[in-house]
Amino acid sequence: MAKTSSKSSAAQSAGSKSSSTKPTKTKPAKIKSTKTANLPRPLRRLGRSFKKIQTKIKTERSKHIHLHKSFKRSYREDYQRKTETPGLLSHAMTTFQLIFKHWKTFFALIAIMTVAYIILVGLLSEDLYQQFQTSIDETSTGLANGKIGNFAKAGLLLISTITTGGLDTGMGEVQTVFMVALFLIMWLVVIYLLRHFLAGGRPKLRDALYNALLPLISTLLVFVVIFIQAIPLMLVAITYSAAIMTDFLSTPFYALVYFIFAAVMILISVYLLSSSLMALVAVTAPGVYPMAAIMNASDLMAGRRVRFILRAFYLILVIALIYLVTMLPIILIDLWLKSVWSWLAGWPIVPFFLLVATCFVFIYATTYLYRYYRWLLDYKEQ
Repeated sequence: MAKTSSKSSAAQSAGSKSSSTKPTKTKPAKIKSTKTANLPRPLRRLGRSFKKIQTKIKTERSKHIHLHKSFKRSYREDYQRKTETPGLLSHAMTTFQLIFKHWKTFFALIAIMTVAYIILVGLLSEDLYQQFQTSIDETSTGLANGKIGNFAKAGLLLISTITTGGLDTGMGEVQTVFMVALFLIMWLVVIYLLRHFLAGGRPKLRDALYNALLPLISTLLVFVVIFIQAIPLMLVAITYSAAIMTDFLSTPFYALVYFIFAAVMILISVYLLSSSLMALVAVTAPGVYPMAAIMNASDLMAGRRVRFILRAFYLILVIALIYLVTMLPIILIDLWLKSVWSWLAGWPIVPFFLLVATCFVFIYATTYLYRYYRWLLDYKEQ
């Protein structure tokens, strides 16, 4: 018995020794950097918050497309993005086809907006239109024995009515707000109709007028961003008028400096506005916030801005052609009718048809931009 007790005591002593020799796990001590160790606690908290903001910005930027890097050379194969979109002429013609395919809905919208514009804003006064005619007749006294052809006169009248205000030159602040609101409503209604038409649906104009105004506040916020981005263009317009009044551009060196300044400002605004116009379309989608629409449109237009600007200039040419084709015959007929029947002199025939043509042009431009946006959105990029 003594032997077994001695063995058990020896085993217990060996177990106690082995347990005492096991290393204990200890947490490593936090090593503070020498740069921030001597700083006060508020400054260290501020530095940690700045680091959190920096990491958050980096993660947000990683979600978007960045084709160029600062202070690094960009290669063409890296920033060129392919698209499968129709040509310029095909784009313009398919826009006409889409509008005239659903002409009943769009022409009813034009009629509603024309009546609302006449009631809330008003037309160009006939007296002002007659002043355009008399001024053109007076300035033509030295040309062609004091007379110019009716076709040239109609062209000058069209240019003068559009460039001097077009629809109404004597608008007050309330009328201006009504005009902006009406065209904004038309923009949202047209995009609502186009979205459902291209999806194979048959929406009614009544449903579009009731349901299309949900993203109104988001669209207004995008317009605020567009206004901020257009500030360089406004600076160019203001400084140009001041330079003309003060003969600043008469000196060649000053003219060169101003040309460089104006070119840089215009490039900045055009670069920013090219994506914000697409953001006006993107923000009309259900559940899209303004800043998300601006960022998504910027990603969509990255590497494609030059092609979009070319299409925008082509749209301006098509709009000018629409005005020429629709308004020149109306002005010629108006001149002939008022020369035959004098009692028609007070009727605003040309201002009324100019308003109708402007509503159609606005619908056409909206459809043109929406078609291009959908082509880019539906394109599956490799």
